[in-house]
Amino acid sequence: MATRVKTPYPGVYYREAQRIGGKGTEKVFYVVFKKDGKVHEEKVGRQYADDMTAARAALIRGERIEGKRLSRKEIREREKAQKEAQAKRWTLDRLWENYKAGRKPGMSLYIDEGRYKKYIKPIFGEKEPKELLLLDVDRLKFRLLKKLSPQSVKHVLSLLERITNFGASRNLCDPLPFKIKKPQVNNIKTEDLTPEQLASLLKAINKDSNIQAANMMRMALFTGMRRGELFKLKWNDIDFHRGFIHIRDPKGGPNQTIPLNDAAREVLSSHPKTDSDFVFPGQNGRQRVTVNKAVNRIKKRAGLPEDFRPLHGLRHVYASMLASSGQVDLYTLQKLLTHKDPRMTTRYTHLRDDALKRASNVAGNIVQDIVNQKKEDQEASNE
Repeated sequence: MATRVKTPYPGVYYREAQRIGGKGTEKVFYVVFKKDGKVHEEKVGRQYADDMTAARAALIRGERIEGKRLSRKEIREREKAQKEAQAKRWTLDRLWENYKAGRKPGMSLYIDEGRYKKYIKPIFGEKEPKELLLLDVDRLKFRLLKKLSPQSVKHVLSLLERITNFGASRNLCDPLPFKIKKPQVNNIKTEDLTPEQLASLLKAINKDSNIQAANMMRMALFTGMRRGELFKLKWNDIDFHRGFIHIRDPKGGPNQTIPLNDAAREVLSSHPKTDSDFVFPGQNGRQRVTVNKAVNRIKKRAGLPEDFRPLHGLRHVYASMLASSGQVDLYTLQKLLTHKDPRMTTRYTHLRDDALKRASNVAGNIVQDIVNQKKEDQEASNE
C-alpha cells in the first residue's frame, strides 16, 4: 500500500496512485476525524479525476464533522436506493413502452407514438399518473388548442387516458385522480362532390402517372375503404374467386369482409404486382405510411375544394352515392362502411330520406298524370 503523506491541513493526507485517464500518478486525498466517539477515515477524491486539493479536502472534513455532508459511501448508497426506487416507479414513459408493446404495428400506432413523443412525454413522461394534476392537463389542452384542431387535441388527451387506464387495469399504478375533460368536437363532416367535380377528379386520376395513388383513390371511391385499410391491404386479403375483400383490424375493431364489386375487381386485376405482400406497398415493399403528396397533387389538378380530403373524402362520396340512390338501406350501408356504431351511418339519413321522397313522389306524379289526362279527355268531349 502506498505511503500516507501528511498535508499542512490537520486530518488531511494523501497517497500516490496511478492516474486515472492519463499517464503518471496523482494524489488521492483522505480525511481522518473523530465523530460520536469513533475515528473515521474516508477517501474524499483524486487530484485530477475529482479536481481535489488538500484545501478542499479540509473543507469536506469540517462538513463531515458538523454533519453537513454525507460520506462517499453514503452518497453511493443513496444513489443506489434512488435508482431502485426509480426502477419501481411506473412513470408515463414506462407505461407507454409497455402499452406500445401490446399494440399491433401499423399506422395507428405510428401516429400515437408521434403524439406521445411530441405532446405527452416532454411534460408528463417522468411522472406517475398519481402525480398528474388536473390543472397541468388542462394547461396542456388549452396550449394545444391554440395550434391544433379540437379533434387532434382530443386524440392526444385520449391517448394519455388510455395509457393511464392501461397501467391501472393491470395494477401497475394508481389511476388518475380525476377525469380528463376533452374538447367538444363537431365531428359530423360529410364530404361530397358534384357530378362535375367527380368527373373532373376521375379525369385527373386517369392522367396521373402515379398508379399506386390513382388506384388507391379509385378503390376509396368504389369500395369506401379507409386510408389505413388501403395501406394495410395485402394480396391474400382479396378473394377474387368468391368476390370479397377481407379488411384486417378496421379502425381497431374486429376483422370485416366487404364485397369485391365489379369496379374494384377491374382496378385490382390490372394493378401492378411487386415482390411485396402489400397491394399498395411503401418503401422497400413495407407497409405504406403516406400517399399525401400524390393524392393532393391529383386533387389540386381536379380543382377540388382545399378542405376536401382525397381519400377519406372519397369514402364519404361512396357512402353518399349509395344513400342518395334510395336502393341501399342504412343497415346495409353500415356494413359496407364497417361502422361499429350505427350512429356513424346516420349522417347519411337525409340523403336516404331525399331518395325515398323522390321515389314516393313517383306515385303522386302517376296519379296526377291520370287526373290531368281525364281532364283533357273531358274537355275534348265537351267541345
